[in-house]
Amino acid sequence: MSYAPNPLPQKPNGEKRLGPTTVRDLIAIAVVAGLGGWILIRYNYGSFPSLPWPAGLTFYVLAALEVVIAFLVRSKVSDGKVGPGPGQLHPINVARSLALAKASSILGAIALGGWLGMLVFLLSRRYLEAATADLPGAIVGAVGGLLLAAAALWLEYCCRAPDDPDPDQSDASPAAADPV
Repeated sequence: MSYAPNPLPQKPNGEKRLGPTTVRDLIAIAVVAGLGGWILIRYNYGSFPSLPWPAGLTFYVLAALEVVIAFLVRSKVSDGKVGPGPGQLHPINVARSLALAKASSILGAIALGGWLGMLVFLLSRRYLEAATADLPGAIVGAVGGLLLAAAALWLEYCCRAPDDPDPDQSDASPAAADPV
């Protein structure tokens, strides 16, 4: 028996739609990026300049901005202040925040995987002085990628409408959820 997962959830009428980002997909992206990073550094280590530790700090800044945006969007969405009027969050801005979250989660997974690939290579070459000097930069970058992916998942979660069904429970029928 073969199992072929459906890449996109379907609406009841069979039309495909974009679903929430899954951690499984991000892990797959990180693994592929990690292998790519390891192969790149493995065969080209001597030709790269030294890796400075602030190289991955951009991911920390992006993660912090996304957390702030997530709390702002969450407060407006939970208060029902989404609409075109003054003092409300325009629905297109929620959609833009969701697109930012989707893209950032993929970027964070790529960064995490790439930096982890480099980190694995550097840890296997700790006897080299240059590899030991590059370790802090790889650690800072890997943690930054992880924080960015986590912040993006949080922002994506905050963009959900309060009456959206839980993606894990979307298969359950309303009658099964009602205890009466």
